[in-house]
Amino acid sequence: MPQMAPISWLTLFILFTIIFMLFNIMNYFCIVFTPTSKESETTSQLTPPSLNWKW
Repeated sequence: MPQMAPISWLTLFILFTIIFMLFNIMNYFCIVFTPTSKESETTSQLTPPSLNWKW
């Protein structure tokens, strides 16, 4: 592909850079702002049953 003009290489580089940055930003905000479920909060407050064995 050496017959491609340098402006095409520049636009491809910019396009792929923007796509890469958008992908990373979307992944970051999807991981950081995941909603926590109410079930996980209630299970952490429950006390585990006593495991004292009575022979």
